[in-house]
Amino acid sequence: MNSIPFNNQICELRGSLQQFAINFTKNSEDASDLVQDTMIKAIRYSYLYKEGTNLKGWLFTILKNTFINDYRKAVRKQAVVETTDDLTSQHLQVSASTNNSTNKFIREDINLALSCLQPEYSVPFLRYFEGYKYHEIAEEMNMPIGTVKTRIHIARKLLKANLTMYSEEYTN
Repeated sequence: MNSIPFNNQICELRGSLQQFAINFTKNSEDASDLVQDTMIKAIRYSYLYKEGTNLKGWLFTILKNTFINDYRKAVRKQAVVETTDDLTSQHLQVSASTNNSTNKFIREDINLALSCLQPEYSVPFLRYFEGYKYHEIAEEMNMPIGTVKTRIHIARKLLKANLTMYSEEYTN
């Protein structure tokens, strides 16, 4: 298909496309943008147009589909914004204050469980929890790195056994 006559035919239908676009957008500037997008797509995909078929209908279909796709994108974008709006500092402050008493009891239970551990297990575990690496703990405690790993593993198992009341609540 020769592109120059095809492009001229598309340009002749611009007024009809503009009126059709206003029906969707209810705004002349948005309608002009929609028509421009439609014309660009029509030229880009002109090889898909079959000579002898209704060009105006083909263009209207492109316009309608472009509007629908743009609308869907806008709705998805708005949905993302709306879900993040729920996480305002006010919401977080209310959430934190309502959980404060629960957190206090949890901290007390964890501290009690830690105090029940023998120092040979609690000290390496606490150092690891504070962010120290295995080799740093091994150097500080003057023991092999394998022993440090084993003691931390045992401390975790003992703490898990002593804090079973929280296991279902936080694993789901």
